[in-house]
This record gives sequence, C-alpha cells and structure tokens, in this order.
Amino acid sequence: MALWSGWSLALGVVAVAAAATRSAQPHSRTTLYIGTYTDGASRGIHSVDFDPEIPAFSTPRLVAEAVNPTFFAWHPTRPVLMAVNETDRVGPDGAGGLSSYRVGADGALTLINQVPTGGAGACHLTVDADGRHAFVANYGAGSTAQFDVRDDGTVVEPSSVQRHSGRGPHATRQTRPHAHAIEVAPGGRFVIAIDLGTDALMVHRWDAGTGTLTPHTPAILKTRPGAGPRHIAFHPNGQLAFVINELDSTLTSYAWNGVAGTLTQLSTESTLPRGWRGENTTAEVAVHPSGKFVYASNRGHDSIAIFAAGADGRLVSLGTHSTGGRTPRHFALDATGAWLLAANQESDSIVAFRIDAGTGLLSDEKARVTVPSPVFVGIRPTWSSR
Repeated sequence: MALWSGWSLALGVVAVAAAATRSAQPHSRTTLYIGTYTDGASRGIHSVDFDPEIPAFSTPRLVAEAVNPTFFAWHPTRPVLMAVNETDRVGPDGAGGLSSYRVGADGALTLINQVPTGGAGACHLTVDADGRHAFVANYGAGSTAQFDVRDDGTVVEPSSVQRHSGRGPHATRQTRPHAHAIEVAPGGRFVIAIDLGTDALMVHRWDAGTGTLTPHTPAILKTRPGAGPRHIAFHPNGQLAFVINELDSTLTSYAWNGVAGTLTQLSTESTLPRGWRGENTTAEVAVHPSGKFVYASNRGHDSIAIFAAGADGRLVSLGTHSTGGRTPRHFALDATGAWLLAANQESDSIVAFRIDAGTGLLSDEKARVTVPSPVFVGIRPTWSSR
C-alpha cells in the first residue's frame, strides 16, 4: 500500500508540473484588424487579439486613424494591409480612397500612401495572387477600378476604371449601378465584378502580365430581378461559387468553369427562417475551409444563416444562429474553421462563436469585445518574409 501511495504521489506531482508547463506556454492568438465607420465614436482601424483557448479578446487599440475604412485586403507576401475608404472626399473629383499600410512588428499600421479610386463610395477590394495589382468596387459611382501595386506596397492611381450601366426593379436601391464587390476567380485568369444595382455578375478576362482587363463573352450574367447581388465566395475546390443577394435575402450557388470563364446557376435558398416576416438585408458570405458549409449574415433578423454545400454545389439550409447583436455587416472564419467572428455594426461588438466541425452549427456566444461601429473583421495572415 505504501509503495502504491508513493507512485500515486509521484504521478500527481508529474501531472501538476505538466499542467503548469502547459499553462506557462503562450496561447496561439489570432490578431484581428477591425474596419469601422467613423461618423460616430470610431476614428479608424482597430486591432484586437483573440485567444481561442480561453476564449477571450484583448483590449482593442486604435492602430490607424482613417475615414471609413470599411473593407481590407492583405498583400500575399509582404506585411501590407490595404483598405478602402468609403467616402466621396478623396482627390479633386470627390472619390473614395484606397489606402495602403505597412504592418509593424508591434501590429501598428503606418500609412504608405492613399490614392482616389476613380469613383465615390469605395466599398470592396481584392489583391491578385502575386500582389502586383489591386481591384476596387465603387458602390456610389457604380464602377470598378484597377491599380498597380509596387514592391514596397505603394498603390498607383487607377490604371483603368470600368463604369457600369443599367438599373434594376427595386424602387430605391436599383435606380442606377452600384458595384458592390470585385474578386479574382480561382486560377487567376478572370476577374468577377458584382453589381447590386443592375442584378449583374460581370466576368472579365485578366492578363496579369500586361495588367489588362477585357470583357469576357458572355460578359454579364443576370441574377433574378431585384435580387441585388452583393458578395461572392469561392469553394476551396475552385469549381463552385456562392453569391449573397442583399435585397431578397437569398444565397445562390454556381458552378464555376475556370477554363471557359462561365458561371452556371445551381440552386437558390432563403437566408431567413420559413415564415419570418420583417425587414432584412444580407451582407457577407463565406465558405468553411472544409468546403462542407457556407455562412451568410442577415441584417434585420441579425443572424448567421448556415448551409450545407453538397458535392454538386446545391445548398441545404441548416438554420440560423443569432449574432448576439444588431446588424452583422461582416464576419470572418479563422483558418482552422473552428471559429466564426461576427461584427455587429449597430451594437458595437465583435462576438466569437465556436463552429462544430461535424455539423457546421454554431455554439452559444463564447466571447465578445466592444469596438465602435465595426463593419469588417480582418484576420492577420502570417507572411513568409518581412
């Protein structure tokens, strides 16, 4: 008995020591950069760390003063963050802004430069795979613009601006074009612009060598009238795309042919619970890293709509989950697919939800932090070189 007690005591000491060692080790934290509207309490871009092991957020800090930095993109190989300024006060012609920042070792942002975007109300941007070009959607002007990016992260004034035309049936939101997103499609041969005002998905051929965009044939794919397409997200397999439609609160899946440059509609599902009545607009769409699930945000119902994505691209609704706040304009999924981080614009909060890897469903709220008027959650990547 004494021998057994001695072993038990020894094993207990080892276990306690191991636990102490684990607790002493630094947790793996995710650094978030939060875009905001600055017509209220916010003054620009905020940074906050999220520790998934606790889980908890650190105290946010302002890392760059800026006007309405509402959407970000990261340079693929250099510590550079690019942000659009959703305004009409940049440059002599009253345009939106594209601002480029160097990310310091301490996480602070240093402005490299800012250029006008060739149209008012810049609201979305993306950067191509080699980091040499950026693309911006100007909601107010109904146009998209293309920019060269230098090796040091400097952006050059737009080399081309594509102005959209047309309208849709919605009496107030579709009286003219409203470009809402622009993305480089998988494979890097095509660029797709999304216009909410004209119910259009626009495909352009992209020559990265010469930096030129050319309308594809067919150049325009129309959505259902009045749908109001807003953002597009691609499946990890590069063969499926999902478009969130802001005005009719639906999500549409498409087959993407990266050789032919064509989108073929597969299915459309409502983002709202059956029978729910009220005012709602959708905002963001994202595909889980596993490719099995798709998430979309509802503003009004104030929820995340969850879908299973079949191998054939067809969607099956798995229900909705409250974001714990008002007006979830944007959300992000971490690289592991374990967490969804939602930005509730009108309740000044970022809220973390754990994702069930098997079902795709969200847990109850696990952590929250206060940030004024948050409209974008950007997860800082790890660059191979600095």
